[in-house]
Amino acid sequence: MAKEKPSIPKGTRDFSPEIIARRNYIFNTIQKVYQLYGYKPIETPAMENLSTLMGKYGEEGDRLIFKILNSGDFLSKADNSTVESGDSLKLSAQICEKALRYDLTVPFARYVVQHQHEITFPFKRYQIQPVWRADRPQKGRYREFFQCDADVIGSDSLFNEFELVQIIDKVFSQLGLNITVKINNRKILAGIAEYIGFADKIIDITIAIDKLDKIGLDKVNEELLERGLSEEAVQALQPIMLLEGDQIQKLATLKQVLATSPNGMKGIEEMEEVFNWLENSPTRCTVELDLTLARGLNYYTGAIIEVKANDVSMGSICGGGRYDDLTGIFGLQGMSGVGISFGADRIYDVMLELGLFPEDVLTFSQLLLVNFGPEEQKYAQKVLVQLRDADIRCELYPDAAKMKKQMQYADKNNIPFVLVIGKNEMETGELSLKNMKSGDQQSLTIEQIIAQLQQH
Repeated sequence: MAKEKPSIPKGTRDFSPEIIARRNYIFNTIQKVYQLYGYKPIETPAMENLSTLMGKYGEEGDRLIFKILNSGDFLSKADNSTVESGDSLKLSAQICEKALRYDLTVPFARYVVQHQHEITFPFKRYQIQPVWRADRPQKGRYREFFQCDADVIGSDSLFNEFELVQIIDKVFSQLGLNITVKINNRKILAGIAEYIGFADKIIDITIAIDKLDKIGLDKVNEELLERGLSEEAVQALQPIMLLEGDQIQKLATLKQVLATSPNGMKGIEEMEEVFNWLENSPTRCTVELDLTLARGLNYYTGAIIEVKANDVSMGSICGGGRYDDLTGIFGLQGMSGVGISFGADRIYDVMLELGLFPEDVLTFSQLLLVNFGPEEQKYAQKVLVQLRDADIRCELYPDAAKMKKQMQYADKNNIPFVLVIGKNEMETGELSLKNMKSGDQQSLTIEQIIAQLQQH
């Protein structure tokens, strides 16, 4: 009987030590910046009650939720007529009580409502955990992936939006990525749709305008007409689509165009406040008002944020926005919040392509102790204790193999230093430290070796 070839489910990945080291570099950078701005970590279970997740992501999202079969005889609670009908949606509701989380946002909303009496509002939380989606796997899209979320909930202040832009700027600055932050406001988009007399066509309008850079103005105008807009409405959109200048000039023009729209004027007022904060504390990256930005239109109610890498062709690598009633789905009304999420997988791909990971990210052990035999190994054992007590990451080659083999091990594992302890070194107490990069070799005491490695 042929043995089954080992494999993993489609849309999942094994991570080698090198990949994990690079990913942790990204996660640790994001986490440190979150903490710098006063965000506190939480974690929620991989599993949620199915009722918590269903109906929160729309019909398409519901289909992508990984449901977990009840333990034991899961069919015992199923209605026979449902089983026979083949209605998988109804059947899954009877045989599945739990599911893998689809994102971090709905579990966060559930967490806030469940723990509302323990939380001090406004509550600033960050969460870096995997999520699962039963999506069709393709390049850049996985069934298991990490999200790196931060949210402030229980505050209407636009200072939160400003600080989230600063967080984005600081994270990507530390990662060495050249980015542009695009920002818009749901209220401005609603005001534009109202202004041209097609408030109910806001989705169609923004989908078409979003293609301006790709297909040009004439093609966008054609698409707007195909989507049901009148000639007059398309003409009224021209000054908005051709809007030029800096943020102040763009907002001044919008004020004239949307003067009769309370919704639009409110969005302009909000953007002016955010840009005033940013002017007071400028970012290293470019922050621009982009009226074609319309991510999460059914979800966000205020600011919309999206980040693009300037040097690589890649989709959004970070995004977020303001929502007015996240916790309302669980019965706690009027809890406004704003948040962002870094796309760790895309950030990884961009950094790898640009060669931005530091060399020492792949250095696991700083030092390899060469093994010449039982006597030298016993001496090295005590040296290992001293080194590790001084927080030097080190290891002893476990076998008394040929010197060439041990040096190759150090080279292949990116170990920058090798410590040679032979009979002469044991007698003098001065050990031979070899720098694998330069080839230089020094005779040093253990104290000198520790000091040099700590400095290095």
